Amino acid sequence: MRRAVVASSATVAGIVLLLSLKPHEAATTPAALGTGTGSSGTGSSGSPGTGAGTDAGAASPSAGTGGAASGTVRTVTGSAANTRFGPVQVKVTLDGTKITKVEAVEYPTHDRRDQEINSYAVPLLNQEALDAQSADIDVVSGATFTSQGYATSLQSALDQAAGR
Repeated sequence: MRRAVVASSATVAGIVLLLSLKPHEAATTPAALGTGTGSSGTGSSGSPGTGAGTDAGAASPSAGTGGAASGTVRTVTGSAANTRFGPVQVKVTLDGTKITKVEAVEYPTHDRRDQEINSYAVPLLNQEALDAQSADIDVVSGATFTSQGYATSLQSALDQAAGR
């Protein structure tokens, strides 16, 4: 009898704990990634927030194609990419066809774990994008969904900058 009471109590406690968990937002799978190329630059780490809109510019981020002359600095914000843990949005600053700054303007920060993961992942992704000069970047281990959303939004920004 005593075992039955303990087992029942443990079962009820487990069910209450499971029901009290708050699930993350459901999201769609990010689209396939394309690439753009260029040459190297410098960058900075991102911070959470929101951003929208683009500045006009017709230069292509592709190497070897005609585009805006060097010195034509513009900023383009990619579309937000929905991930399993929330949206990711990237803002890119271009000088002609060269990516000079990449900043994540929106990324998951709903709970402490999201903040912990993205506090190290976002600066790595920013630097990775600057080094690659394209959206063809490596995924950060432990931040796979953020990395995929980042690359999708980055490609969106580069496509907008190229007028596609």
